[in-house]
Amino acid sequence: MTVINEKTTVKMRMEGLAQSHSRTDVGIRGLTKIIDEPVERGGTNLGMSPTETFAAALIGCTNVISHKIAHKNGVEFKAMKIRLEADFDRRGVTLVENVDVPFPAMTLFIDVTTDATQEQIDQIRHELAMYCPIAKVVRASGTQLNEVWNIIPA
Repeated sequence: MTVINEKTTVKMRMEGLAQSHSRTDVGIRGLTKIIDEPVERGGTNLGMSPTETFAAALIGCTNVISHKIAHKNGVEFKAMKIRLEADFDRRGVTLVENVDVPFPAMTLFIDVTTDATQEQIDQIRHELAMYCPIAKVVRASGTQLNEVWNIIPA
């Protein structure tokens, strides 16, 4: 029997091409993501801003890791919607002053349609805090990350 050992640490490589002072085309795995500023900040509004992209990554990671954990624990999510509200101290990005914690607080509102028990939901929430890498980085930065789960019976 052959044992396959998966790498536990891998190198992620991306490349960004500055199309203008506000637009960056970032490529990875043959995909391109446009990161841009809105028109009112001198951009062309062809993509999310860098800070919006960061916040969107938290939503995406919460979705992926929650579903993986649910599957591992025999739970099916029939539907999921995640909304984010964040306090963003813009003094840093406007070059007014250095800000140690640009996002002092972020709250994820997670609506899940499922027939899971409260105990199963509690386990998923616990493991999400353990395994979501974006949430771990957010918390380590000093941001108070809150989750408000709304369970809708399936």
